[in-house]
Amino acid sequence: MRVSVSWLREYVDLPADLPIGDLEQALVDLGIEVESAVDLAETVTGRLVVGEVREIEELTGFKKPIRFCRVDVGDANGTGEPQEIVCGARNFAVGDRVVVILPGGVLPGGFAIGARKTYGHNSAGMICSAKELGLGDDHSGIIVLGPDVTAKPGDDARPVVGLDDVVLDLEITPDRGYALSLRGLARELSHAFDVPLRDPALVPAPSGTEAPAYPVEVRDTVGCDRFTARLVRGVDPNAPTPAWMQQRLVTAGIRSISLPVDITNYVMLELGQPMHAFDADRIAGTLVVRRAEAGEKLTTLDGVNRVLTADDMVICDAGLDNALAGEGAGVPISLAAVMGGETSEVVADTTTVLFEAAHWDPAMVGRTARRHKLFSEAAKRWERGVDPAVALVALERAVRLLTEHGGGSASAEILDIDHVRPRSPIILPVDLPTRRIGVEYPPARVVALLEQVGCTVAQGADRLPEDLGTVGAGATLSVTPPTWRPDLTDPADLVEEVVRLDGYDRVPSVLPTAPPGRGLTPRQRRRRAVAGSLAERGYVEVLAHPFVSPGLADLLGLPADDPRRPAVRLANPLSEEEPLLRTTLLGPLLGILKRNLGRGHRDLALYEIGAVFHPRVGAGSPPAMGVDRRPTDAEFAAADAVVPAQPVHVAAVLSGDLDPAGWWGAGRPAGWADAIEAARDVLDAAGVLGERVEVRAAEYAPWHPGRCAELRVDGSVVGHAGELHPLVVAALELPRRTCAMELDLDALPAAGVTPAPAVSGFPPALIDVALVVDDSVPAEQVRRALEAGAGELLEDVRLFDVYSGAQLGAGRRSLAYKLTFRAPDRTLTVEEAVAARDAAVAVAAERLGATLRGA
Repeated sequence: MRVSVSWLREYVDLPADLPIGDLEQALVDLGIEVESAVDLAETVTGRLVVGEVREIEELTGFKKPIRFCRVDVGDANGTGEPQEIVCGARNFAVGDRVVVILPGGVLPGGFAIGARKTYGHNSAGMICSAKELGLGDDHSGIIVLGPDVTAKPGDDARPVVGLDDVVLDLEITPDRGYALSLRGLARELSHAFDVPLRDPALVPAPSGTEAPAYPVEVRDTVGCDRFTARLVRGVDPNAPTPAWMQQRLVTAGIRSISLPVDITNYVMLELGQPMHAFDADRIAGTLVVRRAEAGEKLTTLDGVNRVLTADDMVICDAGLDNALAGEGAGVPISLAAVMGGETSEVVADTTTVLFEAAHWDPAMVGRTARRHKLFSEAAKRWERGVDPAVALVALERAVRLLTEHGGGSASAEILDIDHVRPRSPIILPVDLPTRRIGVEYPPARVVALLEQVGCTVAQGADRLPEDLGTVGAGATLSVTPPTWRPDLTDPADLVEEVVRLDGYDRVPSVLPTAPPGRGLTPRQRRRRAVAGSLAERGYVEVLAHPFVSPGLADLLGLPADDPRRPAVRLANPLSEEEPLLRTTLLGPLLGILKRNLGRGHRDLALYEIGAVFHPRVGAGSPPAMGVDRRPTDAEFAAADAVVPAQPVHVAAVLSGDLDPAGWWGAGRPAGWADAIEAARDVLDAAGVLGERVEVRAAEYAPWHPGRCAELRVDGSVVGHAGELHPLVVAALELPRRTCAMELDLDALPAAGVTPAPAVSGFPPALIDVALVVDDSVPAEQVRRALEAGAGELLEDVRLFDVYSGAQLGAGRRSLAYKLTFRAPDRTLTVEEAVAARDAAVAVAAERLGATLRGA
């Protein structure tokens, strides 16, 4: 929000010699972010003067209309002769007074002005627009001074256009809607500098009359709980907006349109009450305020034909038939609280103006603005909260401004349909600010600060005693927030106001003392060990958004009854395309893989550790819980029963070469075995001993049915690894042979104490053995059989070769293992090593039908 300090001074007595830095710091201390504080007098250097257009010559033969002007700038140019200036604007005529910067001047942004020949004529200086002077964003035409401006040609134009002012550009947080007005900002500054406030909303305003100003029917008192209106007849359609009002609107970044519309914008900035001006002569019947029918259409003031939904609120003209909404419902002429419609807008010949000031549901306005992408100044204020008590004051202010500057007479009838509910008091323990913040706030100070905000404070159900020092620390206050502060709903909000007005700088920054002897939990240690293990093996950690699209389950080929299909839907998703929480890490992780492939990376090994979300079927809704007390055990249990299960998973994906190619030879592409090995590494890092891990062939989406393994720990499945299914790879547009693994870390048993390995000083005996088995026999089962038969002398067994060929027979393959034998107390003899090998082969033959290759 942009606002001039001179306008603020009309409502609050700021010190006359207040430095800009002190003003900026005061706003920051109040919690209002200051984007910039600019002294406009310093933004334009050189001679900026008032000029009067004497002659205009239209130049032809160019791509755009060009004018050669002679402008009277008095004695400012040193000669008194008219200044010759070439200008492309069309919104001025002979006799108009304009703003001219002469050669040698510099505009905002360092734009120096000189004299040069252009379009075949000499041009010395520039006729300025509001944008060129840094006063706003309007660049559609130059500034034309109104008839009420008394400055003569050659006079300094800075005071005329407001360049002798200070402009604040403020960023107002969503919970502080009242600060989107001069009234709200003046109130805040009156607290900061302890100076009087002249609240423009406290001026007397007439109440509603029995005879309405215009027939209005409000059918939805939830969406619109107050509607006020008043007519002004006989308005001069040619009456200009006063220069001072135009200047303030331009400073605020609002374009001047016409006197009635400018007045509604001016009152909105002043009081925070958005308004609308209708041309009453263009309305055929009663105004009906209702919800729109799905499919109804309305052309808004920006010329866009909009299709409405049942969540939108509209103001309708009941004098027009509506086949879609039914008889008497009327045709929409305004998208309530957001933007008016073309059919009832104030136009050039409007003489009868109907002012409307209403109070709309903030949630409804916010949804409508986002749905139609119409973030108007009015909608911005409505969704942050508007004071429902100021409607009649705003109406009176608008009517007075219009009759004063546009003529006409205001109707005696005033419409006021009021369904606003009074604010409920908030019970605040008087010592709560002290307990929450750690700073001593005496009861008298708490009461004084809350009354500064505008709250009405009582002690319990009684009036406060005159001596606030008698209020005990255990007493409670009954605090009724003012109508302009809809954000104050809980005791915590009141505590925040006490701290804010008392000064954030009074709250000390004290680091809490870390309790001794705690450190990381076993779960944290396991997570870090798993991450370190994968990182050491060349995998890169990524963090994916946990949001997925409804079509992801189909892309991954999940069966209809797969437990990963049901997903938690977010009530307010960041993107409507991804409204669900993930049930597997693979979807978002594969999306990151695809994004990196699209950026030129080819050899990728990525991993992520994070939560997945499984909905609790039939859990219902959580109970409503406030912030005034700790939830009971029953309330917490009921809320916890609704929260989706959130186990922590680890997943990894591989694509391209695992070992890069180079002058040393060809690279090795990543394969399904590497994904399984990554899963083994994770289990090893998690403290799960190898003898508890079993790898079996499986069929599980989204993996290839012939290249998928399930990993079991103590007989329970904890994850899967292997090559992705070709259909999944094609659907996700990934390279062929892309591999992945995913494990449920929370399903792993607690890590036991891993015994230190026994170190023997005696040499090992190394024996290779090649066994022929059926293709269907997993290598893992052969390894386990060899371990079981070899006995205690076996130190290690490793698979180093897999072979299949015609000489082995169809459906047969050879698995070659390297067996390492060692005794802790002696050197093994050849006979002992061979006997241990034979025992291992015998068990493999008995269990799996294995035979020694070549035997």
